[in-house]
Amino acid sequence: MIPLMKFTFMNEVETRKALSDFILQAPRLSMDINCNEFEKKFSEVQERKDAILFNSGGSGNLAMLQALKNMDMLKDGDRIGFSALTWSTNTMPIIQLGMEPIAIDCNINTLNVMLTDLKQIHEKYNLKAFFITNVLGFAGDLDRIKDYCDTKKIILIEDNCEALGTELPSGKTGNFGIMASFSFFVAHHMSTIEGGMVVTDNPDLAEMLRIVRANGWDRNLSSGSQIKWRKKHNIKSEFEAKYTFYDLGYNLRPTEITGFLGLYQLKYLKENINIREKNYFRLEKIVKENPDLVVLNHSHIKKLSNFAFPVVCKTVELRNKYINQFSGAGVEIRPMIAGNMQKQPFYKKYTKVIDELPGVDFLHNNGFYCGNYPELSEIDLESLSSCLKNY
Repeated sequence: MIPLMKFTFMNEVETRKALSDFILQAPRLSMDINCNEFEKKFSEVQERKDAILFNSGGSGNLAMLQALKNMDMLKDGDRIGFSALTWSTNTMPIIQLGMEPIAIDCNINTLNVMLTDLKQIHEKYNLKAFFITNVLGFAGDLDRIKDYCDTKKIILIEDNCEALGTELPSGKTGNFGIMASFSFFVAHHMSTIEGGMVVTDNPDLAEMLRIVRANGWDRNLSSGSQIKWRKKHNIKSEFEAKYTFYDLGYNLRPTEITGFLGLYQLKYLKENINIREKNYFRLEKIVKENPDLVVLNHSHIKKLSNFAFPVVCKTVELRNKYINQFSGAGVEIRPMIAGNMQKQPFYKKYTKVIDELPGVDFLHNNGFYCGNYPELSEIDLESLSSCLKNY
């Protein structure tokens, strides 16, 4: 069988041994210096000013929206656009925090929201923010979307959990929004078992994200920030500050295990991305020769950090055929993420606005994906190539 992911870590045996030694020797396993160092290193790799580590990418999504509400940049009832082809944790926080989700269609050939899709919805609903998902390592025309959002005063945030390492000529995915989330779950580009990160260049948002991450208190802020918050709220002593909660927050903190694994796996990230891209281009050659399948457009992407290999068939009947080919060959496959999010039970329960989304419906009905990762062997790649052929 070819699973979605073979191992928890890149260089599995070496990493597990290092983790065992770390656990035996670490003086503290709750959030500490390794988490801080991982934040610093990740911000350097991603080329953003601040990185804030969380216990999952989903927690990062929740924290971004909560931080924007805490800072009065968003409020109850605001309409928040989101990529309709996405994951639940991009949509649920919008509802949970009292705002209105507005699904935006995605382009069949890029898997992502393009500027034309965003324009159409914004003109209809007057969005306050747009939460874009960079799907499966692909991306839309983010440079044009960013310019449009800046012009229209739409707050742009990114879910980059599936696209760590993807680059457009104008920059890395995850660097177009005011904030962006990343995931280090076992099946993602790099694993800390569970874990996530939010990056931003806005120091006030970075400060608020740290408050949101840890119950609403100031313990993880710099000394200067602590003085500012304590003075603002007339907190007179360190003793009193220990249990002072300044704004709405949660316990979304990671452990030192997360920080250690992040630092350890970060050194393999470039190699990991390069192998994924190489695998993708190899399999794409088979797709280009098969008239049953849609060839995805990534001509606007400079570096394709493919999360998983998407298969988009031209009809529902053809999807059934290729699902049988993959399953029959022992290849683990999944639907195209959550498909059209509007069709999910929770969405229909809690929201009123349901729009026609022909692009996402096509991907929902005609698409699926299989794993793409560095541990795929030559035999694995030959098997996947065979599954993609028209017999």
